[in-house]
Amino acid sequence: MIKSLSHATIYVTDHDEALDFYTKKLGFEVRMDATMDGFRWVTVAPKDQPQLELVLMKLAPSPVMDEGTVAQMRELLSKGAFGTGVFATADCRGTHAELSAKGVEFIQPPTERPYGTEAVFKDPFGNWFSLTQHRQ
Repeated sequence: MIKSLSHATIYVTDHDEALDFYTKKLGFEVRMDATMDGFRWVTVAPKDQPQLELVLMKLAPSPVMDEGTVAQMRELLSKGAFGTGVFATADCRGTHAELSAKGVEFIQPPTERPYGTEAVFKDPFGNWFSLTQHRQ
């Protein structure tokens, strides 16, 4: 029986740049950074969420993705075609101000929605995320 989701993938084009963004700007911690048979496995997560790891998967040819697919994925990524998740916060406006001061690019400022207050930001690769303070 499946018990939970333990990992989710975020495609990136550079591991070091991704680590810099996700740890220094978003404040996540590195859970794994290991190279095995020439393949680098990198995961990060919010410090207070031990049950989930975000895999920072570098787009590169592999046994499951040929060069043509990698090129298509890179193009879609650069266009901002991937909305990869929702990060919860207790204070959307405060977190927006904190992350903006660290250089995080927001594509939507905090906005009231039926489900709460939401801002939308993107990582250096084009992935975008909702930052949401859910209604109580």
